[in-house]
Amino acid sequence: MPLDLARVQALVFDVDGTLSDTDDHLVAQIAGVLDALPFLSGRRAAELARRIVMGAESPVNAAYGAIDRYGLDDELAALKGLLTRAIAQRNRAERHPAEAADEVPHDLVPDVAEMLRALAPRYPMSAFSTGGEVRIRAFLAHHGVADLFAAVVGAQTTPRMKPYPDPLVYAAEAMNVAPEACLVIGDTTVDMETARAVGAQAVGVLCGFGTEDELVREGADLVLATTSDLLAVLAPARDALGASADPAAPPAHATVPSRPTRAGRGGES
Repeated sequence: MPLDLARVQALVFDVDGTLSDTDDHLVAQIAGVLDALPFLSGRRAAELARRIVMGAESPVNAAYGAIDRYGLDDELAALKGLLTRAIAQRNRAERHPAEAADEVPHDLVPDVAEMLRALAPRYPMSAFSTGGEVRIRAFLAHHGVADLFAAVVGAQTTPRMKPYPDPLVYAAEAMNVAPEACLVIGDTTVDMETARAVGAQAVGVLCGFGTEDELVREGADLVLATTSDLLAVLAPARDALGASADPAAPPAHATVPSRPTRAGRGGES
């Protein structure tokens, strides 16, 4: 069903793939490994890395949902913590100073900072993620937008992670609105399921891990090419960003007919 703007009182953003350009970060890491292999240097390595990441996105999303449904989210967070500490210790031993790869902030999705600053006077905003709260706050602070968020909900903030409603209910309470009055913006089916669990509306974005068909099937009320296109939907008079940050994308006010070609985004080869 179409997005009902009159119902929207607050915004809740997913982080990885929605605010954070996580998939491009993963592509770069995988391409760096592939680049050392014979016959896979340069552009061929980058293209293969992108196919690997895109092919893994749906299984990864499904895995997150299954992990939480079986009550294994605490174990997952503990495992991620152990791996992060092990990588950090190894890196510090090899070169000084050094940071673990997972501690390096990802880039924001193009034009997201400008969009957030334009929407902040109109709507209270929160961020939620299956990642750690400390990492999310560090990421937002690194890009100068942390003060725009009323709440940050991470893997350990609530008893259960997405797709359970707990993180969204927590964020709604922090913003003093009803959960169903929130607009969830995310790139995965897990985000859409979380919104649906409380009767909230959801916008899917194609700059991250999900496909249009997946997002629509799980309840997206609107699908946009990229996150910053939300500004044209919620505050068209304030939309100084113009067209989508994706040059191959259709107008932001329309439901996109197909997933945009990621290679068409600026700065990618």
